Amino acid sequence: MRILRHPGARQGNIPMSKRIAIVGGGYIGAELAKSLDDIADVTLIEPRSHFVHAPAMIRAVVDPSLLDRALIPYDRLLKNGRVLHARASGVEANGVTLDDGQRVEADYIVVATGSSNATPFKPVGDDIEGLRQANRRIHDQLKSARKIGIVGAGAVGTELAGEIAHAMPNKEITLISDTARLFPTMPEKLGTALAKKLRDAGVTLILGKRAENLQSMIEPYAGRLTLSDGSEQDFDLIFPALGSRASSELIDGLPGAQKSTANRIKVDPWLRPSSLPNVFAAGDLADAGDGMTIVATSRQLPWLKATLKGLLAGQSPEEMKPYKPWGPKAPILVPLGPKRGNSFLGLFTAGDLLTRKIKGEDLFVKKYNKLLTQG
Repeated sequence: MRILRHPGARQGNIPMSKRIAIVGGGYIGAELAKSLDDIADVTLIEPRSHFVHAPAMIRAVVDPSLLDRALIPYDRLLKNGRVLHARASGVEANGVTLDDGQRVEADYIVVATGSSNATPFKPVGDDIEGLRQANRRIHDQLKSARKIGIVGAGAVGTELAGEIAHAMPNKEITLISDTARLFPTMPEKLGTALAKKLRDAGVTLILGKRAENLQSMIEPYAGRLTLSDGSEQDFDLIFPALGSRASSELIDGLPGAQKSTANRIKVDPWLRPSSLPNVFAAGDLADAGDGMTIVATSRQLPWLKATLKGLLAGQSPEEMKPYKPWGPKAPILVPLGPKRGNSFLGLFTAGDLLTRKIKGEDLFVKKYNKLLTQG
């Protein structure tokens, strides 16, 4: 286990009576820890050495030069609190147990352990160097491949198809989905517009058919795909992009915890996953009525910040407003490379210009580098 403190951290000169342990340093955990750093004794427990900025990892498949900016070290995140590079093995009412047996005592605990996805979009476990190697290997495979299949047309698969089509227009790209249209839970205009732009870029869409014989769900490979209609196709590289599964093992055993779909954990209106009143779950882990998206964290974060500050001031959760998820108007931003794409922004569907300005050009890389590195 390694402990990271900001080089200029003040230790012992700020009275902090309440201890907050945050398990997981992703989109919820990192920003929440930073926001509470001046008003509580914060411990962020995160086994990885670097924050992995997931949207940029999709583009990094075609542009590996992006990788160094998409992997951001945690060593300048907190001024007063600490980052423990360790894996949590248990959560109890009064703290967190680490896999080496050490204890982190806490008055309030937030579990935000995120989700897993296929390589090279997220690392296998804690292995950042392995993720770098996988990125190099798969980029080289992509460069030499002519026919590329992408199985799964959610955000990752659709964005990957757009990124490859933009950066490598000579490739034959096929995007395969078992749904009859792209993003079927969103307004039809979004999926229709994205499908047209992909086809205009030369991408073949196979919709309403399922891949029956995926050899791997966790990394790209070369091979033959058999579809549910009996047809077969050979590909030089097949990317499995079938969605994320929540990393919920840490709170499976808490009293009253219940799973929903995709390994997620049900939570009450105050984002509590069990009968323990001081333990909260958030992000991809928590089935709070939101999708497993960064947009969902942008709604949960302000609520968590306000609620924890209220708790620190002596309020009980029931005295504060319960969490309200986005619901059917949850925004989604789907760039198809740095210039094109479509977004649903709650009241309307936006095209290339807004998608490019909000996300496509930079993929929020500057924002997260600033969040994790400013003093």
